[in-house]
Amino acid sequence: MKNLVGACMFAQSGGPTSVINASAAGVFYEALRQKNITKVYGAAYGISGVLNENFYDISKEEDIELEMLKYTPSSALGSVRYKLKDYKKDDTDYKRIVEVFKKYNIRYFFYNGGNDSMDTCNKISKYIKKSGWDCNVIGVPKTIDNDLYGTDHCPGFASAAKFIATTVMEINIDSTVYQTPAICIIEAMGRNAGWLTASAALAGTTGYGADLIYLPEVPFDIDKFTNDVLEVCKRKDNKCIAVVSEGVRNSEGVLISELFAKGAVDSFGHTQLGGVSHNLANILKQKTGFKVRAFELSLLQRCASHLASKVDIDEAFKAGRTAVKAAVRGVTDKMVAYERVEGKEYKIKYKMANLSLAANTEKTVPIEWINKDGNYVTQEFIDYCMPLIQGETKMQYKNGLPRFANLKKEQAGKR
Repeated sequence: MKNLVGACMFAQSGGPTSVINASAAGVFYEALRQKNITKVYGAAYGISGVLNENFYDISKEEDIELEMLKYTPSSALGSVRYKLKDYKKDDTDYKRIVEVFKKYNIRYFFYNGGNDSMDTCNKISKYIKKSGWDCNVIGVPKTIDNDLYGTDHCPGFASAAKFIATTVMEINIDSTVYQTPAICIIEAMGRNAGWLTASAALAGTTGYGADLIYLPEVPFDIDKFTNDVLEVCKRKDNKCIAVVSEGVRNSEGVLISELFAKGAVDSFGHTQLGGVSHNLANILKQKTGFKVRAFELSLLQRCASHLASKVDIDEAFKAGRTAVKAAVRGVTDKMVAYERVEGKEYKIKYKMANLSLAANTEKTVPIEWINKDGNYVTQEFIDYCMPLIQGETKMQYKNGLPRFANLKKEQAGKR
């Protein structure tokens, strides 16, 4: 709805990225300058901060600290993995959200997250419209997994890709200093989409890359994997680097990680992944007798702000500003998305995608971007990804260490 006058609420949800706070900075920067927005609030720990009236007055923050959010990893306001029920079955949380919005005259709501967060945002948007309360709801995307539908790429992916490629290069150089056999198995994040794992191929453009790359888009066979590694060892003086997605599955769709141990699940019912590299390393040790190292990159992929892409930071910041501008124009029930502009030089434009599509559809690596043997990616992926990792962070340092944002977080809600 156009010409709404009232406060805005911003919240972050799901797994953090190294640039999620750049989007927060963009939202805050723009919201504090919009005449129709009377107050700017930041919810603590995602949607739970709204439900519990636990949020902060962003106008009390110093400009320099809001600027430093661009270079601060993780979720500055705190995150949450809280699954809202279908409001048709249980609308308790939704009634509470509307109650809080009315109490504080919230007319603009921005939710910053990935697939599950966009699902939450979509549910809230639909219910608020049904309730009769006028509030424009916009999703601000983030996810290192790069699997949100409707956008060319996701804020956070490029920086994680840059970290992975750099780490592969460093491991390559380190693992080849001795004449003795050396096999390295690197595990990257990615439940159903292999974008992060595929980014290891960027290291190959420098001559210090991985030999093998396995994505969840292609069925994973342990015997074939073992044979692939042995073939590389024959060609490369008993040395091999393989990068494997944590979400690889066999031909029957069973997670390789579950073949070794039944995993726990999170609040959304997703199996908690990890451990693939260590189990594959044990198999190769028994098979070859070589020294085999397993590297599980885990949280490092999403918090390595010292290696953030400038392109990623700038785009994430603009995505936050774009969300606010769109909401003030009257746009609602949408997510900010990137659209790549055709041409020799890399450019994007911002568009508004339907929340319902972003919430319920995953974007995976195109099969044609994976080689016929299923153990590497093609040049098309490299051409797609390389422009995204350009430029270095402008992070400040103090006493040799990164200087991160230090927010006051003055309470605004009842709590």
